[in-house]
Amino acid sequence: MTGQVIVVDDEAAIREAAQQWLELSGFSVQACASAAEALTLIDADFPGVVISDVRMPGTDGLQLLSRIVDCDRDLPVIMITGHGDVPVAVQAMKQGAYDFIEKPFTPDRLLDTVRRALEKRQLVIDNRALRQQFAVRDGIAAQLLGVSRAMVRLRRQVLDLAGTSVNVLIRGETGAGKERVARCLHDFSERADKPFVALNCAAIPEHLFESELFGHESGAFTGAQNKRIGRIEHADGGTLFLDEVESLPLAQQVKLLRVLQEKTLERLGSNRSIRVDLRVISAVKPDLLDEVKAGRFREDLLYRLNVATLQIPPLRERREDIALLFEHFAEDAAQRHGRSLEPLTPAELADLLGQEWPGNVRELINAAERHALGLGGSLEDDVGQSLAQQMEAFEAQCLHSALLRCRGSILKTMELLQLPRRTLNEKMQRHGLQRSSYRPAGSSDED
Repeated sequence: MTGQVIVVDDEAAIREAAQQWLELSGFSVQACASAAEALTLIDADFPGVVISDVRMPGTDGLQLLSRIVDCDRDLPVIMITGHGDVPVAVQAMKQGAYDFIEKPFTPDRLLDTVRRALEKRQLVIDNRALRQQFAVRDGIAAQLLGVSRAMVRLRRQVLDLAGTSVNVLIRGETGAGKERVARCLHDFSERADKPFVALNCAAIPEHLFESELFGHESGAFTGAQNKRIGRIEHADGGTLFLDEVESLPLAQQVKLLRVLQEKTLERLGSNRSIRVDLRVISAVKPDLLDEVKAGRFREDLLYRLNVATLQIPPLRERREDIALLFEHFAEDAAQRHGRSLEPLTPAELADLLGQEWPGNVRELINAAERHALGLGGSLEDDVGQSLAQQMEAFEAQCLHSALLRCRGSILKTMELLQLPRRTLNEKMQRHGLQRSSYRPAGSSDED
């Protein structure tokens, strides 16, 4: 077994002997002559254990133990006490020490205690990592709703990319949720505590683009009475989200490319270079390669923006998510408006599942809002789908509702739907429903 060990003792002979024994057994050892020196090496993420003498000049072992417990009470500290110094050992254990060793001690006694302490520390670190994974998974599942295979894949891709700083291009139809995905890339990244700055490139008049993106100095042009910080500079340290980036004027594409290459910008009316650190996430509806071929978008900028691509599936391609999303948005709207929510009738549900939703999630939110307000009427006059397609969508929703109600328990779902296991498994596979999507975080796989 290997691991990191910090040895703290003011007596060089004991400190060096302990270090030699531990290193010969494969441990990575840092020896410190004082508590102050050791404290510079310890934080809540330290993956090893600490061995400390009790009696030391200045900050003694018990004081060091107290400081370590304040930092991380689960970090094992092994105390070295003098022969017969039982009261001090008892006090150390009450204070949170993992174990104590009396002088003189043998190498075997030291190594056995260190191995046990490291095993405990590794369990703590593994459990923390699992809890963090569950928290992140549950957090993004609440932001990017859906049980479809496409949404499970999208959430995984977002989390994978959030841990990097690469520029991302998001593709998707109108209303598909491109800004929500961009926001998740930011919120689940190390830049989360820095600004997320969004700019819709199609909403800015061309003559204002340079000032909007890069800022300007006072007097840079007529009407520029005060200095203005541009969107890029404001996003320093964080994320710049450029929605409908295909609308960016060619002149500004050149300047944005320079910022991405040199990581500096100049405000309009200034010759001073300002360093910026930012991640750029862009969103488009059309294929930017077509825009490049048409001469409306620079190829070199496309490659800078498109280090990684995320494709958001349209709502019509993940029909098993429609009812879940509708219920979520309708409940939210009902709560905001102080209304009691009426459940969907079977006809309304079939109507809901049969639509094409050209406006995607944005259109669905609008329909849910109307339903919550009790405006009534059919959700869509023209269903536009065959009976077989509507039946498939309805079956997928029934399976989804049952799995949700049974919290992913196959046995309970079989009983609720009165289906044999093989039939249930086949239907779940056909509709892309995965049991793990419905299981509570941390639950076992047993029904």
